[in-house]
Amino acid sequence: MQQATPAVDQYTEIRRRLREFVAERDWAQFHTPKNLASALTVEAAELLEIFQWLPTGKAEELDEQARTAIRHEMADVLNYLVMLADALDVDLFAASMEKIVLNGLKYPALQVKGDARKYSAYAADDKKD
Repeated sequence: MQQATPAVDQYTEIRRRLREFVAERDWAQFHTPKNLASALTVEAAELLEIFQWLPTGKAEELDEQARTAIRHEMADVLNYLVMLADALDVDLFAASMEKIVLNGLKYPALQVKGDARKYSAYAADDKKD
């Protein structure tokens, strides 16, 4: 039997702690997939808000207060994502690995290196040839 990686153990611990937190408050009744997806979106927007008026958003533009706020908003995003995956019985690790492979097919390194356009723009280039 293969031993679990630390990241998987950490993910399992986050999920366990969130389940416990929610159960202690009787909040599961409110945690429908729609509500969790909505909350995830709100938290992602709150994360983006911290960067909104920065010239570039690079790390050197962030003071300690902003870094703390970013860390907390990132945790909120992760927590809601974990709860949504739990509600829908999605294996986030497997889904992530699958998506990396799919993105590799959409964005072949030799074709897209140094170019940040969406994959559909490359298809349009191919049609021009």
